[in-house]
Amino acid sequence: MKALAKALGIDPGTKSFDLVVIDNDRVIWEKSIDTIDIARDPKVLIKAVEEAGSVDLIAGPSGYGTPIVCNEDIIDPYTFALEILLLTSREDIEEGMKRGEPGIAVYKALADTVAVLWEKKARVCYIPSVILLPTVPSYRKINRIDMGTADKMAIAVLGVFDQSRRLGIGYEETSFILIEMGYGYNAVLAVDQGKIIDGYGGTLVPTGFLTIGSIDAEAVVAGRSWSKSDVFYGGVSTICNEYNVEKALEKALKEDTCRDAFKNMYESIVKTVYAINKSLEKPREIILSGRLSRVPEIRETIGELLEDIAPVTKIHGLPGAKISKEAAQGYAIVGEGIAHGFFHNLIKHMGIDKARGTVFDWLYHPRLLIAKKRLLNAYRKSIKTEILYRIIGSTLV
Repeated sequence: MKALAKALGIDPGTKSFDLVVIDNDRVIWEKSIDTIDIARDPKVLIKAVEEAGSVDLIAGPSGYGTPIVCNEDIIDPYTFALEILLLTSREDIEEGMKRGEPGIAVYKALADTVAVLWEKKARVCYIPSVILLPTVPSYRKINRIDMGTADKMAIAVLGVFDQSRRLGIGYEETSFILIEMGYGYNAVLAVDQGKIIDGYGGTLVPTGFLTIGSIDAEAVVAGRSWSKSDVFYGGVSTICNEYNVEKALEKALKEDTCRDAFKNMYESIVKTVYAINKSLEKPREIILSGRLSRVPEIRETIGELLEDIAPVTKIHGLPGAKISKEAAQGYAIVGEGIAHGFFHNLIKHMGIDKARGTVFDWLYHPRLLIAKKRLLNAYRKSIKTEILYRIIGSTLV
C-alpha cells in the first residue's frame, strides 16, 4: 500500500503564481496570486503558503531548474535563486523592475520567495528542468540550456499521469507531444514510454505571446548589448502593442501586422512539433496546456494545424482542480512523489530523482566558458559541499 503524503506545488508564472495542495491524487486546496503583487511584497505568497496548511513537502518555484535541492542543503538562498534558478543577477532584476517590465516581475517574485522560504526553514525542495534529466540523450543537449524549464517538466509529469489514467495504460505506455502555451513562453516536449526524451523550451520556440523566443544569431550581434529582460520583448504582444491576449486577437482582425504575429506564432509551434516528432515513433496524442490553450480560437487553430500527426486534446487536471494552472499541479505531483507518496513510482519512473549536473554543462562555445565557471561558483557558494558531490559530481566541486 502506498504511503500518503500532502504536498504543495508553487508555479511561478509570468502572469500569476499558482499554489496547489494535493492529498493522494486529488487537489484539496488552490490559490492564484498575480505575480506583480508578489514582486511588490513577497509576504503575500508566504501568507498563502501558511493558509494552505500543514504539508509534508513544498515543491518550490524552480525556474531553469536544478537537481533536487532542499532548503536544508542551501547556505546562500539569494545566490541560489538568482544565479542558479534564474541565471540572472540582482542588477538585471532591479533595472527591469525600474522600467516596469511585466516579464521581469516573475524573476523578482521567485527570488524573494526562495529567500523568505529559506529564512522560515520551510520544508521546500527545488526541482529539475528537462535538460538535467537522464532520460534525455546527451547528444540532444549539446549547446542547449532551455529544453523546458522546471514548470514545463512538471506539466509533462502531469501529462503522463493524465494520459495513463484517461487511456487506462501504464506509465511506460504513455507517449505524447506536449505543447505548453503560456502567457510568456511556448514550449514543446516529447514524452515516450512515460519519460521525457526531448524538448524545445520557451527560448527555443520562436515567437511566444510575450517573448521573442529563439532569435537569429545575426540579430543578436546587431543588437550588441542585451540584458535579461530583453527576452520578454519581440513576441506577439510587442508586435500588436497589446498585453491582453483577447484584445490582441481583436486587433488581429483589423491590423495586418498583428495578424501576421499570430500566424507566425502558430507556424512556429507547428514547425517545432514536426521537428520533435522525429524523436518519437508515433505519439498517441498531442496534448495542449497553458494559459493560451484556454482561448478557444487559439486552441482550435493549433488543433486543426496538427491533427494529421496525432489526435489533439487538452490536458486534464487532477481531480478537484478548478482554478490552478497545470504547472502548479505538476509541481505538487513532483513534491508529493519526492515525499514518497502516491506519485513516488511516477517520479522514479521519469528519472526526476536522478537529475544531475548544471544547465550549462552541454555548452561548448568558447564565449560561454566564463558563464559556465560562474554557474559552478554559484553552486559552490550556495550549496553545502556534501550535496554538491551528489548533484554535480566530485570533479566539479
